[in-house]
Amino acid sequence: MTIKLGMFTMPFHHPDRDYGALLAEDQEAIVLADRLGFSEAFVGEHFSSFSERITSPLMFFATIINRTKQIRFGTGVLNLPQSHPVTVAAHAALFDHLCQGRFIMGIGPGGLVSDLEIFDIGQAELRPQMVIESIETVLKLWAQDPPYEIDGKFWKISLTKGIWPDFKVGYIPRPYQKPHPPIALSLITPNSSSGKTAGERGWIPISGQFFHKRYLRGHWEKYVEGCEAVGRRPDPDIWRVSRSILVTETDAEAEDYLADPDNGLSFYYTFFHHSFSQGRKALFMLKPDIEVPDEDITMDTIKRALIIAGSPRRVLDQLVALREERGHFGTLLMGGHDWDKPALWKRSMELLAHDVMPQFSAHAAATPARM
Repeated sequence: MTIKLGMFTMPFHHPDRDYGALLAEDQEAIVLADRLGFSEAFVGEHFSSFSERITSPLMFFATIINRTKQIRFGTGVLNLPQSHPVTVAAHAALFDHLCQGRFIMGIGPGGLVSDLEIFDIGQAELRPQMVIESIETVLKLWAQDPPYEIDGKFWKISLTKGIWPDFKVGYIPRPYQKPHPPIALSLITPNSSSGKTAGERGWIPISGQFFHKRYLRGHWEKYVEGCEAVGRRPDPDIWRVSRSILVTETDAEAEDYLADPDNGLSFYYTFFHHSFSQGRKALFMLKPDIEVPDEDITMDTIKRALIIAGSPRRVLDQLVALREERGHFGTLLMGGHDWDKPALWKRSMELLAHDVMPQFSAHAAATPARM
């Protein structure tokens, strides 16, 4: 068992930053990841936020296809309830051809409160149903020629008249990868039912970085439950686990950065403290100890609990402990964060790729982890 290195970025930036500058930074981060041998990079999709301003991960990725050599591009995620399935099918197929199959199709229900309101998605319990209907519709469109007659609960699709076979008018484009790109599903909440769905359907489970590591085990257990329900052997190599990671030359350098109340990671986790304190009342997701009262949670305790930071040796020790506690996973996704100190964050990626991951992967290969 070895472990690959990838990255997962929302991406999240201070809303006062220049739009063009932050897009250039996000492009540079993925180009650097490719040069360092990262296997894949996931980028989020948000329509109504100055903190998360990539409205189309596919359009964004298209700008760096020719600047990269091997890294795979993952949507993290396409929020399916917010787009028509025909649009999703056509755009995803186009991108898969542009990148010649370096595409991982991450999907999900969406969770940004402003996006949900502006698109008028409706009841929260309907969104997972919309995700399933949408992706099933996309797969049907990719698997057959017209005419198309798909009578869904949320989308009615009919194309029976405007079909010119000689010119292939009326045909939905199909992806480069056959039968379709690998599909991934994001997992956030404890014991996420999405984990079971991923296991049942053979999709890639991706666990995010903005919650405490104690919930990772529940994600895997739900995935196993889904696999067993359909007679599929659960393979932990498929599991992606994302964590906020900062690697510095010395432990003291990391401590100095973490102690700064105004750094990029502080602002990032302030956002989630605010988000989890609102309607969902999910502040327990950030607590180092579930019994700690909400009012006693400080930004410093959140950062210390959720961020893996320090010298290469210290980070390696924390990653080994994470795997021993939560079980084996196939790909570690480094959380992408605002480059408030560009030299620090670039060096962190270099140290992680060159000094930490070879030893971590070798340890994983030599040491079976409980599952």
